[in-house]
Amino acid sequence: MVLVTSVRDYINRMLQDISGMKVLILDSETVSNVSIVYSQSELLQKEVFLVEMIDSISVSKESMSHLKAVYFIRPTSENIQKLRYQLANPRFGEYHLFFSNLLKDTQIHILADSDEQEVVQQVQEYYADFVAGDPYHFTLNMASNHLYMIPAVVDPSGLQRFSDRVVDGIAAVFLALKRRPVIRYQRTSDTAKRIAQETAKLMYQHESALFDFRRTESSPLLLVIDRRDDPVTPLLNQWTYQAMVHELIGLQDNKVDLKAIGSLSKDQQVEVVLSSEQDAFFKSNMYENFGDIGMNIKRMVDDFQQVAKSNQNIQTVEDMARFVNNYPEYKKMQGNVSKHVTLVTEMSKLVEARKLMMVSQTEQDLACNGGQGAAYEAVTDLLSNESVSDIDRLRLVMLYALRYEKENPVQLMQLFNKLASRSPKYKPGLVQFLLKQAGMEKRTGDLFGNRDLLNIARNMARGLKGVENVYTQHQPLLFQTMESITRGRLRDVDYPFVGDHFQQGRPQEVVIFMVGGTTYEESRSVALQNATNSGIRFILGGSAVLNSKRFLKDLEEAQRISRSGSHMV
Repeated sequence: MVLVTSVRDYINRMLQDISGMKVLILDSETVSNVSIVYSQSELLQKEVFLVEMIDSISVSKESMSHLKAVYFIRPTSENIQKLRYQLANPRFGEYHLFFSNLLKDTQIHILADSDEQEVVQQVQEYYADFVAGDPYHFTLNMASNHLYMIPAVVDPSGLQRFSDRVVDGIAAVFLALKRRPVIRYQRTSDTAKRIAQETAKLMYQHESALFDFRRTESSPLLLVIDRRDDPVTPLLNQWTYQAMVHELIGLQDNKVDLKAIGSLSKDQQVEVVLSSEQDAFFKSNMYENFGDIGMNIKRMVDDFQQVAKSNQNIQTVEDMARFVNNYPEYKKMQGNVSKHVTLVTEMSKLVEARKLMMVSQTEQDLACNGGQGAAYEAVTDLLSNESVSDIDRLRLVMLYALRYEKENPVQLMQLFNKLASRSPKYKPGLVQFLLKQAGMEKRTGDLFGNRDLLNIARNMARGLKGVENVYTQHQPLLFQTMESITRGRLRDVDYPFVGDHFQQGRPQEVVIFMVGGTTYEESRSVALQNATNSGIRFILGGSAVLNSKRFLKDLEEAQRISRSGSHMV
């Protein structure tokens, strides 16, 4: 709950102390930070009658002196310039300025100089510079997420911008939590190292006083890791509700755009909200398997039909009054039933059309089980299958290449060639580029459980016991990392500390930040781990929330820039 609550508290404090009619002015990033935790009806209750973007405010000249302007924006130089212009030509009666992160002294001076008409009532820093999608999962929604894969020499300024934004986001999370962590990073990632060192510099040097919170028994831990240590998880098909919706349809800031589904009628092509904070059915089913979801939705439909039936039986004035009183709740229930039935129906159609059960079984075998010969046969068969889509073929070859990178290079080359002839839309060398980025030589963790004796034994035991569900047997590498932290076995040599701030005892709070983005399979892993009451609370954050489409798009973009960059270097 912690991050969602922090952001909600900030917005409450922002709005409730300013009486009267208000306009809330946001930028392209803070609009996500606010909309994901606060509904429009809640804003109305706080007398916010207008929500505008800072860009459109700059364009309009209409005076609205009866409104008080509440700005909640990132302290970027672009935003400060826009604000400077808007304060020089004020349209609103009062200006209340809230920034989602640390302001520089120079920026404060610019704002003070611009406020010639003395309309600014207050300037505050409220540290909500992240999107808190779920209780233990946040993202920075970075558009240029591919930059973490680019070598510093190719695009130094791009990588610097990427690092600065990540450091800002991590700093805001710890300021919201009122903690200063001990910091560790993944040794094999230059980007993770850079971000960890710059975060430490900010927290322990530049803004040491701001982060000097009351000491807790044991310092929290910030662990900065790289997506490329586990490239398998974002390549897999998903079979639990939240992850599956994102993989097959797309989930942005807890919203699903049903317009993307062409087969729906016009009135169904809307944007629907899937939030564990606002939807009790989703909250109790977001981590459930697809098969169980179908049964649970049937139960929900049955319950709704009972309510609908009782509403048809109106005979007295009292019945009518009861119906009118319960009508808003009835409409809400009807909308909820319709939303979940639509989503599951559409996903079932996609599973059938793309033969995803067949594809997914091979994916899970590649991710979890050995047997190179059988895997080669299975992938070859699926590449020849007309029903298998281009993206599924590419993912299968990538998973095979990651698993059997060093075994039988002739067969691997045959798969590359077959993929090129069956799915020519992909740029040549994309699978090889993935291996260059995230192959065996580059990884720290024991991704396939075949390096570490303990993991080999665990996999054998799991194989003997049998797996409850063949489609969800994969566990992300993050699960092992959390286990290592819980047992105090995260190796210093693989995950060094920054500076001379070391962990005393076991941490009670751990923020794991994944450079390059997280997946909903991993956020599920964190939620399940937190439910075990191990005495440690984990929070997962990343530069984006990935599905396979986004991961491959980032990979293609990085490949394109690396190619053009290698000609220049």
